[in-house]
Amino acid sequence: MMAPLLEVNNLTKRFDRRLPPVVNDVSFAIEPGEIFALLGPSGCGKTTSLRMVAGLESVDSGRIRMGGILLEGNGKPVPAENRGIGFVFQDYALFPHMTVNRNVGFGLRRLPRDERRRKVRRALDLVGLKASAEAMPFELSGGQQQRVALARALVAEPKLILLDEPFSNLDAVLRETTRVEVRNLLKSTGMTTLLVTHDQEEALSFADRLVVMNEGRIEQTGTPEEVYNRPRTAFVSRFLGRTNLIDGEARGCMAETVLGRIRLDRTIWGRVLVSLRPEHLTLRPWDERANRPPGVIVGRAFKGHDITYRIRFPDREWLVHTDNRTQFQTGDRALLAALEPGVVLDDPPDSVAVSTPPEPAEIAAGA
Repeated sequence: MMAPLLEVNNLTKRFDRRLPPVVNDVSFAIEPGEIFALLGPSGCGKTTSLRMVAGLESVDSGRIRMGGILLEGNGKPVPAENRGIGFVFQDYALFPHMTVNRNVGFGLRRLPRDERRRKVRRALDLVGLKASAEAMPFELSGGQQQRVALARALVAEPKLILLDEPFSNLDAVLRETTRVEVRNLLKSTGMTTLLVTHDQEEALSFADRLVVMNEGRIEQTGTPEEVYNRPRTAFVSRFLGRTNLIDGEARGCMAETVLGRIRLDRTIWGRVLVSLRPEHLTLRPWDERANRPPGVIVGRAFKGHDITYRIRFPDREWLVHTDNRTQFQTGDRALLAALEPGVVLDDPPDSVAVSTPPEPAEIAAGA
């Protein structure tokens, strides 16, 4: 296994000594060539963490190493300009009065002219903008401006690229295509990347690994598949997508719940809080021979390839995603069944409300 390129250990930062730290004992490591994401809601400390890695924000405690070199932790931080780190800001920070060429080459002013031109030309070629070298920023689309900012970060040949919400200023269609282009570019160059985002879909599709942050702390670290399919806490389960939380009494790998007996993802005994994604549930027709009462379909949203239902029982409502061949209508009675094992969460069963959070109007009653 390769040694990590970037190691962050026990990073802590306060802006006000009277308040809890905005970054609280955060640790993670990034492998060479890896795309790593810090994901979380606004105010969770992800951008502050990024800025401390960049050297743009001071560190209260903790250590940051890159390539074995201590950047923070001995009282003498390495200045931002000497860290070998490229930074793509959320607003791209392009100089409006400079051409694309001059924007990309701005940080290379001390190099000989011929070398500077060669590096700029190569960077623009890399991001597919060589033909736009003499254009002004206002003449470019949002996606092109984003690639100029990336070229400016790459041209100095950094060891690490930091991306701060880099796609948030793009419309939905352009955001998706640009995200794919940038990821392919970073992977083709082997560039190690640290991304900060609040967008769950962006983190899941862009990153090789990610951490989910909440209130300054890391809740979970893993691959997108691991964190989505096996969340450790109710916060992670809810933040990464819709979920249904259910109390149960576990006996080994099974639990007794209001859905009947369901399988669990691990062996455990006692009361548990379990997460079931809507796509891990299905609906079955109810008849009088069923040994438990039915629910009533109170919301339905056809989405082409799948259907989202809201089904109401006396004690709560559930969300269910099915394929488009499962046909129920509003007012139908149905039974719920689990298709996959429920994920046992670390939260105590009494610590989290198990009711389903409000769903958008698209599957409101009668939709």
